[in-house]
Amino acid sequence: MNRPMFRRPVSVLIVVHTAAGDALLLRRSRPFDFWQSVTGSLAEGERHADAAVRELREETGLSDEGVLSFSGLSRQFVIDPRWRDKYPPGIVENVEFEWRYRLDRSVPIRLHDTEHSEFVWCPIDEAILRVWSWTNRAALEQLRIELSI
Repeated sequence: MNRPMFRRPVSVLIVVHTAAGDALLLRRSRPFDFWQSVTGSLAEGERHADAAVRELREETGLSDEGVLSFSGLSRQFVIDPRWRDKYPPGIVENVEFEWRYRLDRSVPIRLHDTEHSEFVWCPIDEAILRVWSWTNRAALEQLRIELSI
């Protein structure tokens, strides 16, 4: 009998941005239509640093064009009911580690076509208004403060 594979309730959020303050957003269409930064759950036994590298490569094709760094921040949030079936029974909260990927300028992106339908580079202020999750908004707001824009 096959045991169902559940996600770990630990994830990464990677804000991809340029030195000038443009942010990369990816458009998801499932389970509903929304904009987000790069995100993903950690595999069993995976460290969040390794997950950040893996998710960045999988979702954008980026690997060594910029500088990846951990912001030092993590946030705990209630898992949206539309995703709860992906987690073990009874799991309702997730811990998300915030990473950043800084580029000198915007570059072409190679989307993971089963997860995202399009991408956009936009000023951080616009990105803050577009993203769906509060953790993504908080990460972009913190970055805006640090970039002093």
